[in-house]
Amino acid sequence: MSFHFSSCSTALPGHGTQVPLSSMSPCGFGSSSSSHLYGLGTSQPRVAMCSSYRGPVGAGIREVTINQSLLTPLQVDIDASIQQVRQEEREQIKTLNNKLASFINKVQFLEQRNKLLETTWALLQEQKSTKSSRLPGIFEARIAGLRKQLETIQLDRDRLEVELRNMQDIVEDFKNKYEDESNRRTAAENEIVVLKKDADVAYMNKVELEARVDALNDEINFLRTLYQEEL
Repeated sequence: MSFHFSSCSTALPGHGTQVPLSSMSPCGFGSSSSSHLYGLGTSQPRVAMCSSYRGPVGAGIREVTINQSLLTPLQVDIDASIQQVRQEEREQIKTLNNKLASFINKVQFLEQRNKLLETTWALLQEQKSTKSSRLPGIFEARIAGLRKQLETIQLDRDRLEVELRNMQDIVEDFKNKYEDESNRRTAAENEIVVLKKDADVAYMNKVELEARVDALNDEINFLRTLYQEEL
């Protein structure tokens, strides 16, 4: 009695890999067989294929046999948590890849910025070295111009101070004149009040004298009339 060696592989869903399964069964001398199981764990129908090759029996007759045990569905349970973990791992890998790409872009940008700054610094150093020889003359001319401006400003300040003192003297003079005129006005107003009182007294005296004159004239006329009647 000889043994029939067979191999079997199964494809897991979503992975595209095959899991080999091996079996040994009685067979004729010099025979071998292989089997593959497709569609395991998916909605597709599972198909089991088995092929065997036997050595020459008799006069080179080949016989094909089917292993009926391979046609029965295999009970392979795939844990859903494993798929979730693998999905999370893939998402984490994607996130890390994105972060790595962003970091690489930042590094490249900073390198370009650094090169630009180095070039700018080199240009500034060259300009500084070329202009350093001309700086003393430029500063001296600028200082001379500022000194002239300072002298002009000092002269203007002295002139304005003289004008300010003159204006202060004029203002003080007008202030004194105003005070004198104010005092004179006050004295004149007081004098007017006194004269007004005197005028009122004189007017009252005049009225009184006129009344006395009228009374005396009436008395004279009365006496004259009386004297004429007696004559």
